[in-house]
Amino acid sequence: MIVKQIKLPTQSKDKLSRLKGKTGIQHWNILCRWALCFSLSEKTVPTDFDLPADSNVEMSWHTFAGENHEIYDALIRARCIKDDLPTDEETLAKYFKLHLNRGIAYLSGTNVIKTIDDLVNLALKKSLEV
Repeated sequence: MIVKQIKLPTQSKDKLSRLKGKTGIQHWNILCRWALCFSLSEKTVPTDFDLPADSNVEMSWHTFAGENHEIYDALIRARCIKDDLPTDEETLAKYFKLHLNRGIAYLSGTNVIKTIDDLVNLALKKSLEV
């Protein structure tokens, strides 16, 4: 388990709220999974900075990852290895949060996403780039 609890910054919560409205996806954890995967697909390491945990959006690792928790855990570990980062628990938790928040920012920052179809099309486009 990468983290026990995930608490998002207010800025990320606001961005997710807009994405919820555009896509019709009503569950934070589903949008967060999309955001994490989107960030992991980027070639660069996310910028390292302190993320405030100042919103009222909080979920457990189990809620975030669900039955695929081992896959998300492995993805974060593999990405840290690829980026020549340590794989201790503190680093894994830090880069999970950085990737999650970068993904939220990217998804909400693209004017491409106006519907759930746009989100799916973006994912298909990213999968072709890999």
